[in-house]
This record gives sequence, C-alpha cells and structure tokens, in this order.
Amino acid sequence: MTRTVNTRLIVKALGILLVVEAFFMSIPTLVSWFYGEPDTQVFLWSTLITLVAGVIGRLCGIRADRRVGEREGYLIVALVWFVFSLFGMLPFYLSGAVNTITDAFFETMAGFTTTGATILPDVEAMTHGILLWRALAQWLGGLGIVVLCVAILPIFGLGGMQLYAAEVTGVSYEKLSPRIADTAKLMWILYILLTGTEILLLWLEGMDIFDCVCHSLSTIATGGFSTKNMSLMNYSPAIQYTVAVFMLLSGINFTLLVMVFMRKPKRLLHDEETHWYLGAVGLFTVIISAGLFAFNRAFSWAGAEEAFRHGFFMVTAAITSTGYAVTDYMQWHVVLWVILFFLMFTGASSGSTSGGIKWVRLAIIVKNSHAEFKRRIHPNAIIPVKMNRKPVPQQTINNVVAFMIIYVLVIIITVVAFCACGLGFDEAIGTTVSAIGNVGISIGSYGPMGTYADFPTAAKWIMTFVMLIGRLEIFTVLLLFSPTLWKK
Repeated sequence: MTRTVNTRLIVKALGILLVVEAFFMSIPTLVSWFYGEPDTQVFLWSTLITLVAGVIGRLCGIRADRRVGEREGYLIVALVWFVFSLFGMLPFYLSGAVNTITDAFFETMAGFTTTGATILPDVEAMTHGILLWRALAQWLGGLGIVVLCVAILPIFGLGGMQLYAAEVTGVSYEKLSPRIADTAKLMWILYILLTGTEILLLWLEGMDIFDCVCHSLSTIATGGFSTKNMSLMNYSPAIQYTVAVFMLLSGINFTLLVMVFMRKPKRLLHDEETHWYLGAVGLFTVIISAGLFAFNRAFSWAGAEEAFRHGFFMVTAAITSTGYAVTDYMQWHVVLWVILFFLMFTGASSGSTSGGIKWVRLAIIVKNSHAEFKRRIHPNAIIPVKMNRKPVPQQTINNVVAFMIIYVLVIIITVVAFCACGLGFDEAIGTTVSAIGNVGISIGSYGPMGTYADFPTAAKWIMTFVMLIGRLEIFTVLLLFSPTLWKK
C-alpha cells in the first residue's frame, strides 16, 4: 500500500530554501553593481525570479502538515540541489557567460556539489559577479545547503532532524546539542570563522581582496573554483601553503572542529578517522615529495622546498576533493599522478566538506578484513571491529560494504556510459572518479590544465547526475528509486 507524499510540505520547504538562495544571489548582484559591470541587471532579474518562486512555494505550503517524515526528508534533500542549480544557473545563462542550458546547469551543479569541474575555457574573462556567484555556490554547497537551512526551517515550524540525517550522510553523524538546529548553527559559525580567517591571511600575504574572498569560499567548501585560469600556480609559496592548510582543516569532521572550539580537543586528538586521514596526508606527501625531488635529480634547497610544497598541496587538494592545482601533475612521473588518482577515491573525513569514500569507511573495511583473517584462524572467537575503542555494529559494517559495492558499480556503469559517448578509457574513468568524488580535477585531457568545454553534451548530463549522487553519498538519491520507500 502506497502512502501519500506531503507535497505541500515539500513545496513549502523548497520555497523557503529558494528565498535563502535569492538572498545569497543578491550579494554578487551588489558586487556587479559596485564594479559597474553589464550583468548587474541580469543578476537583479535572477534574484527577483528566485525570490518570487520561493515566496510562491512558501505560500502554496502555508497549510501543510508540519511533520517531516523520512520520505519528505529524502525528497527535500535530493530536490534542493536540483532546484538550487535550476535557479542558480540563471545568471550564467542570461548573462551570456555560457551559451547553452546544458553548460549553465553543469557549471552550477559543479558549484553546489563542490565538484569544481568547469566548462569555462577562460575564467579570467568572467565578470566579478559571475566569479563570486561560482564561489558562493560552492560555499553554500560545502557544509550543505540543508544543514544551513535546518537552522532556519524551525522558524517556519518545520522539523529538521530528518533533513539533517538525510544530508549528513555517512557512517555516523553526531549532534553537538540536543536541538538539531543548534548543532547546525554551531557548525555554520565555525564555517564562517574559518572562511573569514583565511580571507584575512590571504589578504595579508598580498592577494587581491576579491580573489581572497573567492578562493577562501572555495577552499573551505573544498570546491576548487578559482578566479584564475592557472588556478593557484602563479601565487606565492606563502599563499599556496595557507590554502593547503585550510584545505587540510576543511577535510576534518566539522563536529570535531567545533568541539575544539568548545574546549574539548580530546575528541579530535583521539579520533581514529582523523588519524587515518592525517596519516595518509603525511605518508603520501613524503612519497610524492621524495619522488618529485628524486626525478629532478639536481639537489638544491629551493628544489627540495618546491617538491615538498607541490607534494603537500596536491596531496591535500586530491584527498579533500578540492581540485586546486599549483602544478600540472600530468607532467609528473606516472607513478606519482596515479597516487593522486587513488587519493581522489578516498576523500577525507566524514562530516567534512570533502567528497569521496571517506576514511572512516576505508578504516572499517581494513579492520573488518583483518578481523576476518583472525576469525579464520580462531573460528570460535568473537572478534569485534572497533573504531575509537568502541565496537562497530554489524549493521554499520553491512552499510559500509553495501556503499562500497554500489560506489564501484556506479563508477563502472558511468565509465561505460562515457565510453559510449565517445570518450577514451583514461578520460572516462578519470572524469567518473572526479564526478562521484566531487573532486573537479581529473587525468588525461581533463586534468588540471583542461576544462569540460568540449565534453559531449550527453556526457555532461550524465556527469551532472553522478556529481549529485556523489555529493549525497549515493543512498539519499538512490533510495528515491526504491519501491520500499513508498510503501507502508
């Protein structure tokens, strides 16, 4: 027996979220006006259209039942990314920054999902308003549009727990406060503080204030949209180190970072996933830096520093799915960029702004495999899998295994689809991993120096859908296609 979907509630929630989007869209409108750019009117109309649509949605759901069920939660979370991208693409398309709806939607979805893949062949030709809107889209999508709005929806009488559970996907999520809205607020306060701190530091190191804002918004969101065609390649070492450090911080579980600010640093210091994540960054930074230095063959302290800086930056950019670049790693020895390709799979920590599989899942898989060897030797022994000194429930292990299997299946299906669209195998697998991991950078012709401007149209729509699946970590989207969800 099927259940009736609370359509009015969904329309109401999406309407409220569109009002939020209109507010943020007004910021590049003002910036465009400040710089006297021709797309000011386009931004103004885009903001008004988004605002009117949001108000209409809010009014249509004025008598909606306030209870948010599981199905409504999943629908709102999945639809908000589509709806935000649909209205968010208006400035790109109406201003003529892109020529087709496909490209406009692709660029916008790449922003909100923090993928950072771009179809713009010349970013520096874009106006200040367009560049800021790209960065803001990533910043909004970074910690999660829904996590932001969970702090707002209770004002309108809508519960937030189901939305938070659907958005903060992964092995586990944790509340910092009994009220979920307070948890969301604490996370967003930290998010804003980190962004503001990076803006200040980059400005003190000599970066233009507008570029400071755009790069900081993208860094904390681990998005990777830059205001320069060469990404961060032409900036000073101090700026590159600063961005790398903030990428590293953004790859840590934000709940744990908030606890540090609440004077509870032990939770972060003793967290196993953080150990795995930081350990991976340290290990692969050493390997790649040593490889770059060895292949250079000419010893110098300047060469050693550059090798370390490039290694540390690119490892951090890959593992956090940020997608910035300070060098063309496709010119490295094949072993080194294959390591980066592996890191694109892993992602950083759960509860962070990064994409990818996440190290908590990888840790559970490794520990469960090790425990299975012990069980073979001692079949009667009870050998639990532990994380943070606590046994991991079997249901969680099953969830992780299912996630990994579906993750690989989605990659295989997408690679086949891309090959059918005319892509070579290297480009197909590279762009697939880039899309599902929300990384942005890839291998082959779509590496750090390439764009998706000439990507086949059909492949762009496929990649857009895969970006969404990756951002919501598969289950939130795929559950919508499950008949079980729609039955009692």
